Amino acid sequence: MGTPELAAHILDRLVAASGDNFRVVGVVTRPDQPRGRGQKPQMSEVAAIAHRHGIATLKPTKIRTPEFLAQLKAFEPDLLVVAAYGRILPNDVLAVPRIMPINVHASLLPRHRGASPIEGAILAGDRETGVTIMRVVEQMDAGAMLHIRKIPIADDETAGSLKRKLAELGAEALLEALDKFRTGQAIETPQDESLATYTKIISKADAAIDWLQPAVNIERMTRAYDPWPVARTSSEGNDLMIYRARVVVSEHDAPAGTVIAVAPNPIVRCGEGALELLEVQAPGRKRMRAGDWARGRRLLIGQKLGA
Repeated sequence: MGTPELAAHILDRLVAASGDNFRVVGVVTRPDQPRGRGQKPQMSEVAAIAHRHGIATLKPTKIRTPEFLAQLKAFEPDLLVVAAYGRILPNDVLAVPRIMPINVHASLLPRHRGASPIEGAILAGDRETGVTIMRVVEQMDAGAMLHIRKIPIADDETAGSLKRKLAELGAEALLEALDKFRTGQAIETPQDESLATYTKIISKADAAIDWLQPAVNIERMTRAYDPWPVARTSSEGNDLMIYRARVVVSEHDAPAGTVIAVAPNPIVRCGEGALELLEVQAPGRKRMRAGDWARGRRLLIGQKLGA
């Protein structure tokens, strides 16, 4: 059960490794949705992988119905594997698999439960993250842990680059967990609830920069929200998306959001420290070096960014 690219990569790896030890008997994903200029209905990334391999696929609009439950039971699954499906599963669905329902969660639980664990790890300044294979329960990401794999978070890591790494790591961790089930070595370890943290669904509004925040927090935003929704501010009433930036030491006494240097790159005063803009995108333009943008806009010291 899954929807986006991360889940699709895991499904692809799962199908490639199937054989005598296990096989994928069915897929559940979201309904086709309008995309692109023509707004024609297109299948999810997971549905595309399932279609390529000829795997029976369910695309329920609602999962709390007798019809969907009957369709799921018809697969007679031993395990239900969930990866970024995007819905809380009710207990009658969780009770369908003979062994248990398991989830591939892209964080080191109990840290960063919820909808955006990859972005959450970058925003928090974590030095490492990973994947947790866990039992699915009706409470969000609170089930017992079965298998964990860790990787470091690079200083220049973006949500996009980290998702690609964790998709592959998640596939490897899942295959290792399946082998534990097959050999009877799967052990459940309860999560420490006192260490639990939570993330939420990210919206475009979350990417609006508040220059009163410390520079280190804003720099993390530029990486956590790349490729979407992209950290953004405004310059002379126009939207300005910031893709890359660097924290710099500054004792300049100016209000937050003030441009305190323009060459070779613009530097903006923050609530604490300052931020050197490295790569930006203005409306109707391609991504470019921030210094080139500043020269083209004739940006001046003392101008303010943001509301």
